[in-house]
Amino acid sequence: MTKRLDLRVDFAFKSLFGTHGNESILAAFLNAALRLPEEKKITTVHLLDPHFNKENQEDKRSILDVHARLEDGTRINIEIQLNNKHDMEKRTLYYWSKMYSSQMKEGMDYGELCQTITINIVNFRYLSHINHYHSVFQLYEREEKLLLTDMLEIHFMELPKLLIKWRKKEVDPREDQLVRWLLLLEASEDEEITQILEEIAMQEDQVLKKAIDEWERVSQDPEVLLAYEARKKALLDEKSALRRAENLGEKRGRAEGREEGRKETIKTMALGMIQKGIDNKTISDLTGLSQEEINNLRH
Repeated sequence: MTKRLDLRVDFAFKSLFGTHGNESILAAFLNAALRLPEEKKITTVHLLDPHFNKENQEDKRSILDVHARLEDGTRINIEIQLNNKHDMEKRTLYYWSKMYSSQMKEGMDYGELCQTITINIVNFRYLSHINHYHSVFQLYEREEKLLLTDMLEIHFMELPKLLIKWRKKEVDPREDQLVRWLLLLEASEDEEITQILEEIAMQEDQVLKKAIDEWERVSQDPEVLLAYEARKKALLDEKSALRRAENLGEKRGRAEGREEGRKETIKTMALGMIQKGIDNKTISDLTGLSQEEINNLRH
């Protein structure tokens, strides 16, 4: 069998879920992700231009997100992240606001704005204080837990947490469709997951079967493979850059900590001299502290 693309790579994810002709695959994923009741199931999805909020050439917005509109006007953006840039909450709020405001046209009433949803699929533990792999955030009143509006909805789906639950047999892709779709993103690295999902696809889930067949097809497309490998390299470079920045930050932190410790030692010495009645000039000569710093310690 051909080695399939790693669907956790945003380019590969978009090739499967965000390509014209695969709208039924995206709709199935969204129905599972949004936990919609049967009478509100999504049947039609319109893929939109991913450059909707690209203001200039320097805009850092990725064009590899999946941006769609539902029949009722709801806007949805799906972003998949391999690397933790430690700014997810600010990023997602910024992009949510851009997507929400992009609906506004001249002469349009605010009441015409539609619900806007962002879905962040991350390949790292993000919400360490929450055990759930799928977290949903909305705007609530703090004390009464009263929902202000459903216009804002932000999802985080953490793949490492899901895998832990999968290995502990706490989730079952045969019973939970969201588990099914998220495990598909891990399937390229796990033969057991691949086998189970292929069985489910053959026995009961025609859309999943279509997704697996399409996944197999794009994994053999030379043009797709070329772009995919280039994107993988870019993500690896990004990961290395992030790690270098973290290491530099740790070194700076240790240096700053040593300097802070040295300053505290000098202040302690100065306090001892003050208590013994030694004058400011002598203390300054011995410690290097300024007259102002010594007077502050006296106070």
